[in-house]
Amino acid sequence: MNLELAQFKADFFKALSHPLRIRILELLCDGDKNVNELQILIGSEGSAVSQQLAILRSKNIVYGTKDGNRVVYSLSDPMIKELLSITRQIFNNHLIDTISMLDKIHNEIE
Repeated sequence: MNLELAQFKADFFKALSHPLRIRILELLCDGDKNVNELQILIGSEGSAVSQQLAILRSKNIVYGTKDGNRVVYSLSDPMIKELLSITRQIFNNHLIDTISMLDKIHNEIE
């Protein structure tokens, strides 16, 4: 694996370590948005959204383009949408396995 790909992979998974960043990425999967749109959709303060966008930009996961007096944010690569979908499926499968295991333990205790 080349160093650039390894770094992107590490940065992507670090981005998933914060719920607000995950939500921003999910919203950007539906199309480009500015900070105000993201703030309204998330129901969070603009400064919190801006801070998380800055982190995502610094990791080259999203990029911003100037549109008049606003910056519009986009995913840096369309494959990020697929990565998010795969990651969500892995987490869901793990959650289902965990619930199944807990049910089994609970049934054994009774």
